[in-house]
Amino acid sequence: MKVALITGASSGIGAATAKELARRGWRVAINYASNQAAAETVAQQCGNAIAVQADVSNDADCRRLAKTVLDRFGAIDALVNNAGTTKVVAHDNLDGLSYEDFQRIFALNVIAPFQMVRACREALKASRGAVVNVSSVASVLGTGSSVAYAASKAALETMSLSLARTLAPEVRVNVVAPGHTNTPWHVQMRGAERAAEIERRYESIAPLKAVSQPEDVADAIVWLIVGAARTTGEVICVDGGMHIATPR
Repeated sequence: MKVALITGASSGIGAATAKELARRGWRVAINYASNQAAAETVAQQCGNAIAVQADVSNDADCRRLAKTVLDRFGAIDALVNNAGTTKVVAHDNLDGLSYEDFQRIFALNVIAPFQMVRACREALKASRGAVVNVSSVASVLGTGSSVAYAASKAALETMSLSLARTLAPEVRVNVVAPGHTNTPWHVQMRGAERAAEIERRYESIAPLKAVSQPEDVADAIVWLIVGAARTTGEVICVDGGMHIATPR
């Protein structure tokens, strides 16, 4: 039975990915930073799963998380780096982002995935496994919640190319880049009214006239794990076509 470790999996895209892999018979480790109750609920819904607390921006926590999964399940066949953070600041408000904001955002969006890959590297090589890093279409459009967020996701994608080359041929490394996705995180970050306004605007611009649901993004992540046997170093956009929308 295969084993997946998913960071930031107590809700949204991470939780949807965990549930889909569990439906396919995988054992799943649900990482969470603070919401233990939500993570344990997801683990219960997945069946053969565990919830493990770790702050993946901390290298020692990454190593402990990987060891916990290996001690419990004996292998790591897939790593999904889904944990992320941001600060909502208008892009023209350059004074709205501090040095500390950039440090915090890059710590979780870029450094944490690197640390998790490093912590899981030997297990992934042994299983000839797969890594999927969750980015954002903001990486190519320079949009999203803030300049720091867009920059961090661009850095994540470039890092993923380096890792795909470095870890081959045993481990495949790919990226899924969602557009606006209807998750609790987006509502919490912006408020329900503002999130709904952004969703309506997104639907009016994206070629497919729709925002993604967590399950849409999870489908792409799971395909890159269980299929895509000859695919590495790729970025798959799940954004309703926003990255090819006609500029307005």
